[in-house]
Amino acid sequence: MTATLLATRRVEKPWGRHTLWPGFADPAPADAPIGEVWFQTPHADEPDLLIKYLFTSEKLSVQVHPNDDQAHARGLPRGKDECWVVLAAEPDSTIALGTLVPMSQEELRQSALDGSIEHKLDWKPVKAGDFYYSASGTIHAIGAGITVIETQQNSDTTYRLYDYGRPRELHLDDGVAVADAVPFVAPSAPGRVADDRILLVEGPKFVLERWPGGERSVVLPTGVPGWFVPITGEGYADGVAWKAGECLLLEGTTQITASIGSDLLFAYPGDKRI
Repeated sequence: MTATLLATRRVEKPWGRHTLWPGFADPAPADAPIGEVWFQTPHADEPDLLIKYLFTSEKLSVQVHPNDDQAHARGLPRGKDECWVVLAAEPDSTIALGTLVPMSQEELRQSALDGSIEHKLDWKPVKAGDFYYSASGTIHAIGAGITVIETQQNSDTTYRLYDYGRPRELHLDDGVAVADAVPFVAPSAPGRVADDRILLVEGPKFVLERWPGGERSVVLPTGVPGWFVPITGEGYADGVAWKAGECLLLEGTTQITASIGSDLLFAYPGDKRI
């Protein structure tokens, strides 16, 4: 079997929601809100990437992640670059990326301590269909009322700089040390590549493509996994039925059939270009 339907892990978060997204069962009103749904691989070893949905009802903390070298220096397997495909957003929803002006480490630390950092970030309005790539070192925060699919290096190392007064631990020493407190510069716009694939990310940490429905054959080198994420639609991958809200791990050669009108994502490690 070259296609494996991945198990989901529902993660309770105080900033999560009770109304999720088509394909996901809503939590009961008396239960804790769900903020994330992770797709977990069956392999014993830790995969390079992690795919998850995020559902927000409040602003997430202002945070930053280390790069690979900084993570390795702390004995961690990798840093954390991540990106977001926005599926839905309230009219006033925003995502913060970078600072409005360059800040020194001391300015960053002080603004985190006194709370003024919230107003020194570049809060960008977002809508369904938007895409953002947040490289390691980028100070960022996802706002309220947003549903996204996040593709990331598989790391849970997050340095929280500010949390709007919530009683959670901050990581100012680590966060200030790895943060690039500068205005955000978006990577070049995604472009159309071979056939009907749209390239959203082209490494070096991972590759992310967006596909329409139809028939296609996916060929992965030996030992290179790929994550197939249907946003909408339904179909089969080598006889394994799938639908929106699921994720399949692909290996080797896989024949995919997707209903017309499907909206599909496909990710794989950036150092294993195919």
